[in-house]
Amino acid sequence: MTNPTITRIKGDQALTFTSDITIHVLQDIELNSPILIEGLPGVGHVGKLVAEHLIDELHAERIIDIYSTHLPPQVIALEDSTVRLSRNELYAHHTENGDDLLILVGDYQSVTNEGHYILCDAFLDIAQQLDVSRIYTLGGYATYQLEDADSVVGAVNNPDLIEELSGYGVEFQENEPWGGIVGISGIMLAMSEARGIDAACLMGITSGYLVDPKSSQAVLRVLSQALGIEVDTQALDEHAAEMEKVVAKLQEMQQMQESMNRGDEDLRYIG
Repeated sequence: MTNPTITRIKGDQALTFTSDITIHVLQDIELNSPILIEGLPGVGHVGKLVAEHLIDELHAERIIDIYSTHLPPQVIALEDSTVRLSRNELYAHHTENGDDLLILVGDYQSVTNEGHYILCDAFLDIAQQLDVSRIYTLGGYATYQLEDADSVVGAVNNPDLIEELSGYGVEFQENEPWGGIVGISGIMLAMSEARGIDAACLMGITSGYLVDPKSSQAVLRVLSQALGIEVDTQALDEHAAEMEKVVAKLQEMQQMQESMNRGDEDLRYIG
């Protein structure tokens, strides 16, 4: 992996993209032993839904924008018909229980294998500069079946975390997920260990076919307990209820198709 070039700018300085990564600091902020929550897009958008819900409900402040040539060459169309470059964003929130929050969200993950490592390194540089005490990465655990489960599967970079998180209902299964954890949620878990930062990945069970707010509910429930905070879940509940109707319709269509297939087999046997 080549050494990336990183440009760090502040405030109203013009954005330049002659480097791999441009870190745009929107505001300096003092945080108390912050916990970093990563919720970039992934399977079922489970982590993204949780992270964005926390930002909305906690009124977290956007403090850093991160641009990279490893993100898709794509702009985001805005409501007023203007555009902006795709980016990752870091939000901050002061809590009452002593451990402040940093929430990492964004439009996309890297489109290159190398970029995942380069961006993760940059995220962890920022985390260390802000004295992050622990990291939670959020994602979906795809079964590729239409699911009605509300389980959360965990993985950690420090075995000492297992007992604590098991108390919140996180399930730890030997050699699971069997295919590994793809993307930033997995890489950050391993790379943070080398920097001495404890980290855990919380994965909601999901089909992997659809955006899954119900799985996000399960992850949010566990995360809220781990953080010791209360979060209004109404918006997520409503989204989940709508999606349950979609899933029920898909399950009905699936059952009809299976029934028709069995009927075809019977006709062939009789013929």
